[in-house]
Amino acid sequence: MSFAEITNLFVSLAWGPWLVFLLVGAGIFFSVFSRFIPFLNLKKGFKYLFQKDRSSEGNISKYEALSSALSGTIGLGNIAGVALAVQLAGPGAVFWMWVTACLGIATKFFTCSLSVMYREKASDGTILGGPMYVIKNGLSSKWAFLAYFFAFFGMIGGLPAVQSNQMVQIISEFALPIFSIESQLIFNILCGLIIAVIAGTVIIGGLTRIAKASSWLVPIMGGLYVLTATFILLLNLGDVPRVIQIIFTDAFSGTSVAGGTLMSVIMYGIQRGAFSNEAGIGTEALIHGTARTNSPIKQGFVAMIGPIFDTLLICTATALVIILSGLWTSNEYSGVSLTAMSFEFFLGNTGIIVVFLCVVFFGISTIFTYSYYGSVCARFLFGPKGQKLYLYIFIATIIFFASISLDSAINIIDGSFAMMAIPTLISSIILAPKVIALAREFLLNEDSL
Repeated sequence: MSFAEITNLFVSLAWGPWLVFLLVGAGIFFSVFSRFIPFLNLKKGFKYLFQKDRSSEGNISKYEALSSALSGTIGLGNIAGVALAVQLAGPGAVFWMWVTACLGIATKFFTCSLSVMYREKASDGTILGGPMYVIKNGLSSKWAFLAYFFAFFGMIGGLPAVQSNQMVQIISEFALPIFSIESQLIFNILCGLIIAVIAGTVIIGGLTRIAKASSWLVPIMGGLYVLTATFILLLNLGDVPRVIQIIFTDAFSGTSVAGGTLMSVIMYGIQRGAFSNEAGIGTEALIHGTARTNSPIKQGFVAMIGPIFDTLLICTATALVIILSGLWTSNEYSGVSLTAMSFEFFLGNTGIIVVFLCVVFFGISTIFTYSYYGSVCARFLFGPKGQKLYLYIFIATIIFFASISLDSAINIIDGSFAMMAIPTLISSIILAPKVIALAREFLLNEDSL
C-alpha cells in the first residue's frame, strides 16, 4: 500500500460515520442536557462581546478572541468547501450544514466555557487554554493521555497546508499570465515566500498581534463578501424562495448526490458543516480560553455565536449564489472556481475580484490563527522553546506546501482534526455538569458580574 493510499484510508476512517455521529450526538446532548440554555441566552453573546470586565485575566479581549477564532473558520472552507458540498452532494447538503451549525452553538458554549474554567497562567504571565488544559486540570490523571493525544494532532492539524497551497493556486490563475512566468514551480515558490514573509511578521508577534490583525481583517472581508452576496440575492429576489425550496426538498431526497442516497447527503452536509465551524474539534477553545473575562460562562456565550457568522451567514451566502447561478449542475467548475464563476455570472469581473480578494485575505488570516493552534499545542508538549521552534517550522512549511501536490498532506491534516475531536468531546461531556452548575449560578447573579 502506497503512502497516498495510507493517508486516504486514514482520512476516510477518521471522518467516517462514527465521527459524524459523535459530533452531532454531542451537540444534541449538550443542547438537551443544558435544557437549551445556550439557545435561550443567545443575545448574551452579543451583549458581552465588547464588554470589559472588572478584575479579569486574559491575553486578548472577548471580541479579539471571537474574531481570531472566526479567522480560522471563515476561510477557504466557507467559500470552496461549500461549493464542493453543493456540487457533490447537491443543495440539500446546505440544510444539514445548518443543522450542524445550530448544534455547534451548544457545543461551542460548553467547550469554550470549560477552556476558561481550567486554563493556566504560565510563569511569564501568559494565559493558556484549550482541551489539553481542560483534561489536565479538570479530569483525573488517568485521562492525561488524551491531553497529549490532542496536542500531538493539534501540531499537525495546525499546519498551513490547504491555505498556502490554495492561495497560491488562486493567485497563479490570475497573476501567472500577467507576469509571463513560464515555470509554475518558480512562481509557486515565490508566492509562498511572499506569503511566508507577510504571515511571519504577524505570527512571530504571538497571539496579541494575531488577534489585532484578525479583529479588523475578519469584519472587513466578511462584510465585503456578505454584502456582495446580498446584492446578488436582491437583484434576483424573486428566485430566492425557489432556491430555498430546492435546499429543503433535496435535503430529504438525495436525488442530487452521486449514488442518490439520502444518507450521503446527510453525511456530506454534516461533514462540511463540521469543517466550516469546527465546533467540537477543540481549535476554538484554544483561543477563547485566553480571553479577558471574569466568568467562563460569559466567554462561552460569546464563543457560541461563532457558527452564526461562519456557517449560517457566510456559508449560506455562498450556497445561495451558487445554486441561483445554476453552474453547480455542470462539471466545468469546482471548488473556489465554482464560487468565483457564480459571482461572475451575476456581477462580471467585479464578482471575480471580490471572491479573489476574500479568498486571499481569508486564507492569510486563517494562517495567522492556525499558527497559534499548532504553537500552543507545541508549548504544551515541549515548553516555550518548543513553541518558538514550531513557529519557525510553520513559516517554512508555507513555502513547502505552496510548491507541492497536497493530496496526502491534506488527508493527514484533515484526519488530525478528526482525532482532535475525540479528547475534546470526551472531556466536555464528562465535565458538562460543571458547566451547567456554573451557568445557573451565573444567570442568578449576572447583574453583579
